[in-house]
Amino acid sequence: MAHYVDGFVIPIPKKNTAAYRKLARKAGKVWMEHGALAYFECIGDDVKPGKHTSFPQAVKLKAGEVVWFSWIVFKSRRHRDTVNAKVLKDPRLAAMEPQAVPFDGKRLIYGGFKTMVEL
Repeated sequence: MAHYVDGFVIPIPKKNTAAYRKLARKAGKVWMEHGALAYFECIGDDVKPGKHTSFPQAVKLKAGEVVWFSWIVFKSRRHRDTVNAKVLKDPRLAAMEPQAVPFDGKRLIYGGFKTMVEL
């Protein structure tokens, strides 16, 4: 069965790792309660700058930051749109001010992806 995935690459200041992890747990719970099939938040462990491109280069990683790679799994794009509409209205996240998040949202990379190979 093919799925749909929302993917994120986020530069997080290392000093904000605990705050981001707390936010991610909260957000993940909200997404799962509204129907997401899976929710992952991963901190970079072996993420080096490349010669031409890389995760650090993509987010313009600064000293003292670490890359997080995250994704949420849905049944389909339609299912994603339905779940995300509910998540955006959920008071646990809707009231969150952009300046309250522990990262620079302007450097977050986000996209929706159709699964092409699933084993």
